[in-house]
Amino acid sequence: MRKGFTRKPQRGEPATRGKNYITPSGLQRLKDEHRFLLTRERPAMTKVVAWAASNGDRSENADYQYGKRRLHQIDGRIRFLTKRIDAAEVVDPESPRAGQAATRAFFGATVRYANAAGTERVVSIVGTDEVDLNRDHISWVSPLGRALIKSAAGDRVALQAPGGTEYLIVLEVRYERISVEPFREPPGAEASANELPRRRQST
Repeated sequence: MRKGFTRKPQRGEPATRGKNYITPSGLQRLKDEHRFLLTRERPAMTKVVAWAASNGDRSENADYQYGKRRLHQIDGRIRFLTKRIDAAEVVDPESPRAGQAATRAFFGATVRYANAAGTERVVSIVGTDEVDLNRDHISWVSPLGRALIKSAAGDRVALQAPGGTEYLIVLEVRYERISVEPFREPPGAEASANELPRRRQST
């Protein structure tokens, strides 16, 4: 450890909070979901709404009301994904780096560190759309991500935790492929239905 060096995140860091940094596989997942919603799920739900509308009084038609709400949700998600994709700044963790960029933790870094008790953990610093705690993928704007940014092996960093300040020792900083969970068609998606639901019987 480099004695006397303790890095604390400066107030207001990071200054580029509005940027949507993302890894290539993370961006691909957003694009896959956007394509699914736009070309498959929305058209399928539009058919359901049209079918439900043909069944009579829309004000008491549960299928119609549900379909309209679901379409609204889909459109909102499509708009959100469009904005995130348009604002994406792709950073490939596997790209060659030189100087401090190769030895210090920046976006896309995989960092091994230890807490005061000596317990080690390895995390990868990713974008806000890629956070996956099951895979130890943390956001670059999270408290831990901010504490680790710009650190190098041997540095002592301060993590501002809810219970107070916790000091961590950075053991290793490396850059390698970060495997992001790919987009998968959600269970119960309307696009996977083979036929329209049968008209509900009145009671």
